[in-house]
Amino acid sequence: MTVKLNSLFNSVDARITRWMARYGILFLRISMGVVFLWFGLLKFFPGLSPAAGLATRTIERLTFGLIPAEVSLLILATWESLIGLGLLLGIFLRLTLFLLFLQMLGTITPLFLFPQEAFILFPFVPTLEGQYIIKNLVLISAGLVIGATVRGGKVVSTPDAAAGDEQALNGPKA
Repeated sequence: MTVKLNSLFNSVDARITRWMARYGILFLRISMGVVFLWFGLLKFFPGLSPAAGLATRTIERLTFGLIPAEVSLLILATWESLIGLGLLLGIFLRLTLFLLFLQMLGTITPLFLFPQEAFILFPFVPTLEGQYIIKNLVLISAGLVIGATVRGGKVVSTPDAAAGDEQALNGPKA
């Protein structure tokens, strides 16, 4: 009975793992696209984005005041919306990811430029804005995973496939 249960578990687990390997990147790309498009669209409407104030102050500081707040918010809204559309539609992914990573550099800077707004107790207790910024580490990592697939890379669900992939990259083991 234990052997049958173990075999059933392994069979179901293998199917689920194959399904996750097949669709995980797609779901990751679409969910990130939704987040970027949603947050980008909010910035087009004054007062709807909780991040707008900190974002405009950051851009103002980074550009030495050359870009006014209203213009910077419009640029950021457009930028994030383009990232969202690129991810949702799966088009221009290299450019989309370049824009994403560039934008992520900007989103992290308030931790250093405005630590009093990002932390209640620096560096251990972030404010809500600080938490909003820190979660971008996940978006950066997700972007890296998506980026690994733009040249046709795939997620594999078995160690044998992963080992074969390593041999394809590094050549046969001596």
